[in-house]
Amino acid sequence: MEAAIGYPAFVYRAIGHPVTWMGALLAALERRFNHTTLSAGRRRLLGVLTLALLLGVTGSAAAALDRAFSFGLIGTGLSVLAATSLLAQRSLHDHVRAVADALDKDGLAAGRRAVSMIVGRNPDRLDEAGVARAAIESLAENFSDGIVAPGFWLAVAGLPGAALYKATNTADSMIGHRTSRYAAFGWAAARFDDVINLPASRLAAFFLVLGAAVIGASPGGAVRTVWRDASRHRSPNAGWPEAAMAGALGLKLAGPRVYGDETVDDAFMGDGRREASAADIRRALRLFRAACVTSWLLLLAIVLIWRG
Repeated sequence: MEAAIGYPAFVYRAIGHPVTWMGALLAALERRFNHTTLSAGRRRLLGVLTLALLLGVTGSAAAALDRAFSFGLIGTGLSVLAATSLLAQRSLHDHVRAVADALDKDGLAAGRRAVSMIVGRNPDRLDEAGVARAAIESLAENFSDGIVAPGFWLAVAGLPGAALYKATNTADSMIGHRTSRYAAFGWAAARFDDVINLPASRLAAFFLVLGAAVIGASPGGAVRTVWRDASRHRSPNAGWPEAAMAGALGLKLAGPRVYGDETVDDAFMGDGRREASAADIRRALRLFRAACVTSWLLLLAIVLIWRG
């Protein structure tokens, strides 16, 4: 359902989105507790408290909804609708496709504007191949973070599990940075996000391997690249889907990147072409769609087996 309809724009305009609610609460807590005059140890402790408060409020609200939706077909339908807001298949696909469309129709400047909507790196430092690689890398990483991980925790712990995952992931994206402002305060959010993404990142790589077989890409290349390169990534999780995507498509992703004026060194994922293009983005989107479908089918099989 989420792949088909996404999160309707009129609903967003009317009430916002669960992630924006989580972000607003976190921003208020960060303004209240993260004072640069405090010691690093004190800020780390307050960061732990902030994460605990965010998870407590989110988990309580999700558990209340789960109980309210636990009766009958109407309740099941409402639970499904609530769960769709915690996945991002449709929006991720549309944002990445917009980068390919911009490069094809309006050139590099438009591609830079489109990719700036989904990555944090400096778009002005990217050539056309760099824009394409950035879009593909974002697609791979967010396949894990925005789809497989909330789906995994939804399967494990229902609506509260998925909501708690999204709260943690939102905290990591907002305060889990290694900057002077957030290195101490965001420590707990960043570390906890790393831990809860461990199973999903490995599953995401697995689904991309299966998807590569479906679309006629290179599942063997994906497996070899994951085995060789995934653990070399500076993130304990992002390397798995990025390496799988790179190996399946015959590309060379990651490597040194520029965020603002700062160059962040990282290992390369894959040993294929660096000269990616809009056509490669579209190939990556085909692989993404196939990986999503394989994940649905596997989950369906598990449910059918579980229920006998």
